Amino acid sequence: MKTMQARLAALPVIALVLLAAANQAAPPRRIVSLIPAVTEMLFAIGDGQRLVGVTSYDHFPPEVSRIARVGGLLDPDVERILALRPDLVIVYNTQVELKQRLDRAGIGYYSYEHRALPDITATLRAIGARIGSADRANAAAAGMERAFAAIRSNLSGTAHPRTMLVFERDPSSLRNIYASGGYGFLHDMLEAAGGRNVFDDLKQQSVEVTTEIALARQPDVIIELWYGDSVSALDLPRRRLAWNALGSVPAVRNHRVYELVGDEFVVPGPRVVDATRRLARTLHPEKYR
Repeated sequence: MKTMQARLAALPVIALVLLAAANQAAPPRRIVSLIPAVTEMLFAIGDGQRLVGVTSYDHFPPEVSRIARVGGLLDPDVERILALRPDLVIVYNTQVELKQRLDRAGIGYYSYEHRALPDITATLRAIGARIGSADRANAAAAGMERAFAAIRSNLSGTAHPRTMLVFERDPSSLRNIYASGGYGFLHDMLEAAGGRNVFDDLKQQSVEVTTEIALARQPDVIIELWYGDSVSALDLPRRRLAWNALGSVPAVRNHRVYELVGDEFVVPGPRVVDATRRLARTLHPEKYR
């Protein structure tokens, strides 16, 4: 009896090629994404039609409104996910229990973890390769990298004001303030936009900021990021008034406290390029006249 090796050797070359192709895993066609950033990546490379499930927090692009909702990071609806019969689920790396359930069900998954700005384009490329769209993903990632290079080039030679980038606080007071630390995609975006993070010495993604800390750091600029459906333009002047309690801070004294509204600031997907441009225009309006 011939061995398997002998049988393969006897096959014509074309038959071997077809056999190899058949043994390769087909690209996933039914994808559930528990990561809004990855949802946006899939649409950006033209594969949004493969999505059969997204989180309760997905709002962009508008087409996601037609896709089934399956919870989020803390409350994934596992039964709903399984009922959608996905062949790939994009999960947070910390969702250990969910990954175990997917393993038992024989469903493939991609573990996601966001950190610094370069990780966004690296994830875009990795997702593209995973689903068989490497060329489009590589092109999109390269486009983002060129855009960031252009922003940095436009700001070459400008002074970088010491900036506190706030992404959370109580709307009517200076309580529960959280700002970008010296690590992570928000920090990298701020630096690319021509700002110097007042917390760049603290290598963590977020810093809890008391009024005493804000007074000690003396930022030249304060930029607040607001996002979600609850923010309206009418709210912003009222929210800004809270900073008047820190009149000795240069940013407050010189009227350089700004509010920027948009989910693109907190979703580390393709729109971070637009978010970084908005930060740059805020910090250096003279460069964008």
